Amino acid sequence: MRRILAICAIAALAAVACIGCGSSDKSNDGGAAKVTPNEEQTTPTEEVKQVNEAALSPSATPAPTDTPTPAPTATPPVDENGMTLLCPSQYLKKRDGAAYGKFTHITYYSDYCKRDRGATVLLPAGYTEEKKYSVVYLLHGIFGDENSFAGDANLPVLIGNLVADGLSEEFILVCPAMFAASDDTAQAPGFSAEQMIPYDNFAHDLTQCLIPYIEENYSVIGGREGTYIAGFSMGGRETLYTIITYPDRFRAACAIAPAPGLVPGVDMFMTHEGSYKEEEVKFADGVTIPDKIIICCGTKDSVVGQFPKSYHNLFVKNGIDHIWYEVPNADHDMNAQYSGLYNFLQFIGK
Repeated sequence: MRRILAICAIAALAAVACIGCGSSDKSNDGGAAKVTPNEEQTTPTEEVKQVNEAALSPSATPAPTDTPTPAPTATPPVDENGMTLLCPSQYLKKRDGAAYGKFTHITYYSDYCKRDRGATVLLPAGYTEEKKYSVVYLLHGIFGDENSFAGDANLPVLIGNLVADGLSEEFILVCPAMFAASDDTAQAPGFSAEQMIPYDNFAHDLTQCLIPYIEENYSVIGGREGTYIAGFSMGGRETLYTIITYPDRFRAACAIAPAPGLVPGVDMFMTHEGSYKEEEVKFADGVTIPDKIIICCGTKDSVVGQFPKSYHNLFVKNGIDHIWYEVPNADHDMNAQYSGLYNFLQFIGK
């Protein structure tokens, strides 16, 4: 059974994230009704077992062509919320008139974890200390690390093309590691309540340590007005957890195919105690909250199933204003990621 879980975990969810240990700052005493979005699928199916890890890995995506291509003239359908349902393919190709940044690795000291931690940073191609930039924190999926998004050659191209077309302002992209452990516990595949705690702990490391480091060492706008957060899968779940926990710290947020566990529930991998009770997922009266919140997911997601939609329904029930949309025919894959980022990054600086 352990082997089955490990295979499922690594193959189906290894797109981007990590596990650690430590104690959570939030009580997890349950209380909400458990939800199993896919009632007929409570154990891993053969299809899920055989999910190709490479297909979910950024390094497996087609490398951007070096041959300049014309500026895009058409885009896929747009829904009633103004969301483009699929990222236009032209935005994943290099072209004349656009400049593309490169990832670099940094190390910062975490007072929360009491040790050095890593992150990768993508600066705008024309980065200068004479300009102030917004910062987007992009969170990986389960079992990934700070290098997960840095392996995606298309990501700098997407950002550079959005900036070149005036759809997004220049910004600094920071990809941290969500293994917020306070000791030397090694990251390892596994699904248990204890192994989920470090993901929630990352929200505290992010706000108390990484964000202050970035604001001290780079030319940024700083504060809520210049700070954005997004994430995929487990990173999507932690994006939602982070804005509920620290609502006044972020201008906008995007959860792409968010994993289960924000509230109590049951999926094919484990029973989730929940980081919050369902009735706790709300903003206090009078608190400053993100201007935009996006939740999206592929219509054929075989990993997180209907959990993203359940978050949408919970946000509606609890009166949290947000945008929800589905990516046609996308699985737990790069099509969903690029769609979410294409739409979200157009909010930067606006």
